[in-house]
Amino acid sequence: MNLFSKVPFYGIYIILTIVLSSCESKVETKTNAKVIEPVDLVYPQLDTENSRWFFFSSASRPFGMVNLSPDTEVDGAWGSGYRHKVDTVQGFSHIHAWQLSGLSIMPLTIENSDEQSIFTDFKSKFSHDTEKVSPGHHYLELEKYDIDVDLTSTKRVGFHKYSYPNKGKKRAILFNLNGMLGPNENTDGLLEQINNKSLKGQLTITKTGRRPKPVKLFFSIDLNTEIDSIERDDTTGNYLVVLKDSDSQVLMKAGISYTSNENARNNINAELDHWDFDKVVGDSRAEWNDLLGRIKIEGNTELARRRFYTDLWHGLQGRRIISDANGAYPDNTGKAFRIGQLPLDETGKPKFNHYNSDSFWGAQWTLNTLWGLVYPDIMEEFVHSLMQYYDDGGMVPRGPSGGNYTYVMTGASATPFIVSAIQKGVITENLEHIYEALKKNHMLEGIMGKAGYEHTTTIGGGLKYYIQNGYVPHPIPEGRFGGHQDGASMTMEYAYQDWTLAQLAKKLGYIKDYDYFMKRSKNYENVFDSSVSWMRPKNIEGKWRENYSPYEHENGFIESNGAQSTWFVPHDIEGLAELMGGKDSAVEKLNEQFKTAEKLGFTAGNSHSQELHPEYRNIPINYGNQPSIQTAFVFNKLDRPDLTQYWSRKVADKVFGGLSPATGYNGDEDQGLMGSLAVLMKIGLFQMNGGTETDPVYELGSPSFDKITISLQNGKELVIEAPRILTSKFEAETLQLNGSPYLKNSVRHSALMNGATFRYKFKNNRDQVE
Repeated sequence: MNLFSKVPFYGIYIILTIVLSSCESKVETKTNAKVIEPVDLVYPQLDTENSRWFFFSSASRPFGMVNLSPDTEVDGAWGSGYRHKVDTVQGFSHIHAWQLSGLSIMPLTIENSDEQSIFTDFKSKFSHDTEKVSPGHHYLELEKYDIDVDLTSTKRVGFHKYSYPNKGKKRAILFNLNGMLGPNENTDGLLEQINNKSLKGQLTITKTGRRPKPVKLFFSIDLNTEIDSIERDDTTGNYLVVLKDSDSQVLMKAGISYTSNENARNNINAELDHWDFDKVVGDSRAEWNDLLGRIKIEGNTELARRRFYTDLWHGLQGRRIISDANGAYPDNTGKAFRIGQLPLDETGKPKFNHYNSDSFWGAQWTLNTLWGLVYPDIMEEFVHSLMQYYDDGGMVPRGPSGGNYTYVMTGASATPFIVSAIQKGVITENLEHIYEALKKNHMLEGIMGKAGYEHTTTIGGGLKYYIQNGYVPHPIPEGRFGGHQDGASMTMEYAYQDWTLAQLAKKLGYIKDYDYFMKRSKNYENVFDSSVSWMRPKNIEGKWRENYSPYEHENGFIESNGAQSTWFVPHDIEGLAELMGGKDSAVEKLNEQFKTAEKLGFTAGNSHSQELHPEYRNIPINYGNQPSIQTAFVFNKLDRPDLTQYWSRKVADKVFGGLSPATGYNGDEDQGLMGSLAVLMKIGLFQMNGGTETDPVYELGSPSFDKITISLQNGKELVIEAPRILTSKFEAETLQLNGSPYLKNSVRHSALMNGATFRYKFKNNRDQVE
């Protein structure tokens, strides 16, 4: 298929309007005296007016156990953490993770009359005007106490620097070890003085509706100044640590662990054996810059470049380490808690880290591609971690928290992620064991049979009906056992995941299994109603849902409507098109959906909470949540690459083009999923089936930058050149690969791994070299 065929004029016309947001005015003019690195372009405050507990990050390393940042709201998982419009700090806590929180600390000053009231009246105003935030560092000023707060961290140790007023009130630190903190309460908080400069303690991170077991947090504290006294408040159970007078800045290390105080102490010894705060800030900056710098971009506007690296930064965080520096980790998968031990290499270091993670639901279109291409080392670690959960608890998780299963979302969402890693050569060992684990997940009593947060049964997922009848009925006849019991979506999701497992069965020579799962992968056809040309829920008797509208939100479709989810057949777009009457009919249908969605900005409002709003929930394509984020690239599979490039650029510019606290992902970012999607759309590479076939395929889109250079871990480079005049319309004419004409709209993984240079040529770009 010729990339530029099918239409007489390859009509991608884009006028880039450069709109500088309010934050842009604060960017200093750069000179040649300082080299601007990717880390300098990250804007951490993006979308923080709409953020949730685990969204915001500042004083944190990539995937760090510690994610140290200020909290302005603490009540609930949603609308909590760092919220840009709230100007009052309630503490600086060390854990902002999927269903986890803990160790909130607040520096303050007191007079003798304050000591009792300070336990409840401790919040302080601050101003964004004096605040400084960058990856690995956060600085702000507590106005109530005249204290300058500097925060940074290693992977497992928070590092604080407090500049107190030179004279006057006593210097103190409040340890809020009990009370509501984000998604859960902290209880049973204890603090104990070890010597004149050290403390240790622990607390319980209480269970939630999503994480069914409590988790213990242990911590160890070192100060560079002496402790004068410790007072515990009987009402709150929290602790006030008063420091002796000194003119020096107060430095504090806070090592944490989910296994023991000894391991919290060991984490400090292993990662922070000095008191040089600036060195840790610099080390964190360098670590972030190393990862961000694997993709270098040129051209477009400074605003676009800043947004790109902010998106990439989001794709490299959120999911958090839970294992200690020595490889100890919390295992909550069994009936009783135990401390597990990761395998060690010949030097005694853990071979990988163990992780806390939100669901991989939607990762097939995001993390699979970004990590598998640019960060295979990260992908490898996560696969090993997921398999550790299987070895411990008998299931590959779809979203573990605190060393336990949460059953977040639906299906067996880890299957495409792991299969993609295998097909790309990231994982090459123990494939038989991995296949055994994934196959178990897809059978009765496996994780696929569990609805969202269905902890004790396997009824809500309707897997027995899917196997017996070829579809999941809606509603489930037995009743509700969890969340997201939406039969049409479940049927399509299971069918896709079955197809990905079939590809691994084929690779390993399990032909009967391959045939079995390939047959199941066609089950999506059973929820397609040809009379209306939409996916449609049907009940246990096989009757279609009455009074059906494809724009009715949920009611058979998970966090989506029928119009959005009809296209959730990533493994068989051609088969779906046949059901619709052929590719031309499918193109017309989807193109009309995009035209309608464009009028609403391609999203259901500007936050996840607005998806149920009557004004937004009827949108036919929603790039604010995962179920329909593949749709722009569906056109490639329907022989209309012109529409893939047109709509993917429209979406990238509109949905992922802003740079302010008020906007960013216009929906549910989910720990790097939407940040990764934005990166892929802007570099013009996408994998429809999550990269799960033999020698995975990348669909080509429309790059947003004049030049993109991706450093591959094998030492080769992938270069994408797409020079254009920003102020004029352009029309793509040709594409070259390694200097020769390239007539396809996709490329194989092996071709990219050998090193490759793509060059796009656009009409009216007179400055471009012929």
